[in-house]
Amino acid sequence: MAVVFVVPIVATVACLINIPGPVNKERRMTMAKRIMTVDDSATIRTMLNLTLTHAGYEVVEARDGDEALALLAQGAVDLLVTDLNMPKMDGIALAGAARKLPGSRFMPIIMLSTESEGDKKAEARSAGVSAWLTKPFKAPQLIGVVKMVLF
Repeated sequence: MAVVFVVPIVATVACLINIPGPVNKERRMTMAKRIMTVDDSATIRTMLNLTLTHAGYEVVEARDGDEALALLAQGAVDLLVTDLNMPKMDGIALAGAARKLPGSRFMPIIMLSTESEGDKKAEARSAGVSAWLTKPFKAPQLIGVVKMVLF
């Protein structure tokens, strides 16, 4: 069974998110995987946070690659979900830099993008990206990919 949420982002904008059913609170508190989301769009960060938190994951947010690297240096995460096109540092550069940090060498990385060009995907794969999800995406797609890479 799916639950549908309407999340007001700005007074005139709302995002419709289809999120899988609820998660046991005790499981969420004791076994939650920590996921970092990186996107320059506050709307996308909010959608990712709501979707992943509802699915039982702990979420850490960053607005760009520089902020993400600083947060990664402070503490490990189980998964990195990043946008491709961001100011300061794009997702491919972030993936490459994250791979060089202690504790992040084998961390799965999911790239989010409106682009689906083969060249960009190959470049991302070379930088260490584990999976590619094209925007717009639905919550069940995101959760499916997250579960797949976290196995």
